[in-house]
Amino acid sequence: RFCLPLVLSSLLTMATGEQISPALQDSWGDFWLFRFFVNAAGYASIVVPGFLLIQYFKRRNYLETGRGICFPVIKSCVFGSEVKSVHQEDGSLPPRAEPTESSTARQVFKLLFCAAGLQASYLTWGVLQERVMTRTYGATETDPGEKFTDSQFLVFMNRILAFTVAGLYCALTKQPRHGAPMYKYSFASLSNILSSWCQYEALKYISFPTQVLAKASKVIPVMMMGKLVSRKSYEYWEYLTAALISVGVSMFLLSSAPNRHVSTVTTFSGVVLLAGYIIFDSFTSNWQDALFTYKMSPVQMMFGVNVFSCLFTVGSLLEQGALLESVRFMARHSEFTAHAVLLSVCSACGQLFIFYTINQFGAAVFTIIMTLRQAFAILLSCLIYGHTVTVVGGLGVAVVFMALFLRVYARSRMKKRSKKLPPGETPVQKV
Repeated sequence: RFCLPLVLSSLLTMATGEQISPALQDSWGDFWLFRFFVNAAGYASIVVPGFLLIQYFKRRNYLETGRGICFPVIKSCVFGSEVKSVHQEDGSLPPRAEPTESSTARQVFKLLFCAAGLQASYLTWGVLQERVMTRTYGATETDPGEKFTDSQFLVFMNRILAFTVAGLYCALTKQPRHGAPMYKYSFASLSNILSSWCQYEALKYISFPTQVLAKASKVIPVMMMGKLVSRKSYEYWEYLTAALISVGVSMFLLSSAPNRHVSTVTTFSGVVLLAGYIIFDSFTSNWQDALFTYKMSPVQMMFGVNVFSCLFTVGSLLEQGALLESVRFMARHSEFTAHAVLLSVCSACGQLFIFYTINQFGAAVFTIIMTLRQAFAILLSCLIYGHTVTVVGGLGVAVVFMALFLRVYARSRMKKRSKKLPPGETPVQKV
């Protein structure tokens, strides 16, 4: 029974070429690769029976032969109730409402409100994320304190609050009639859980600025996934900006600062986890894009994905016995409880601000605000947690953000051009 953890720890040590810190050697269960497989096994214990049930109902042609009180539930979960809509101009976003007879001052106020809400939500979320994953709780002069290590519990906290907020929003506001088979949300949910887990776990091995820049470079795998999943094609400027982003990220990662703190050293484990985050997140966005071909609102998408996210994470946590352990940690450290709750609140509020901003001002304005947020997040992390950035690294950051703004500008120009196209022509799909 001890062979697997021993092999995993040996491989990890050989791959990183570095000494594993004593905190990570407390038990073999602390290795991220082992935890990843344990979490995946927990999700599989829910996914596999669900897959077998879906296949059973489809083979039995349950839609035609089924009866009884369970029929509406099974029909909604397995078959759905509507055909796909082929008239959506952009599958990922609903058409935004154009402002009607609204004064300039009112529009400026709305824009400032959206920008402030997004910046406050996600900057606070970023600072708290780094605090929870990299610092100890309960430290005194004689006791070094203890770190919270279960990233999956934080994912569960975020998803349960997002599920509640989305559910209340759907119940209190008028939404389109839902037609997508519910089980299709589970694919996006699973990849979303794994991407979030990788994101939290990576902070144990790399600095927050490195993570932010790596997230900015996810347009490259998103484009690759778009070709594979959605068969999309891209313009030359999209490839150019993707190349510039990769150059800037490489400059930042390869730059070396003297006397760097050990927490800012980019390790092999951190790079692998970041790659996992980018791959899973790229799949999530493309699968959600495909799901939007059904008539649904973004909040309905948020609700459907988070239903399965709560199911997967709570099931896995209960199977591992980690849910009670995390609750005990919260009971021991009230500061952690406050941080975890605030982290979830910021995540849920941030998603609502995203929907509102895109609805009012469009995707281009939203992208500019979020690009500025990434730059502020790096600056804030360096100021609060003392990360150092070299001149070469700073140039790399500048190249990345220049490419992102160039991407926004080029996309807005292409959208203006596409409006002038003849009725028979369609613009190239973009990421």
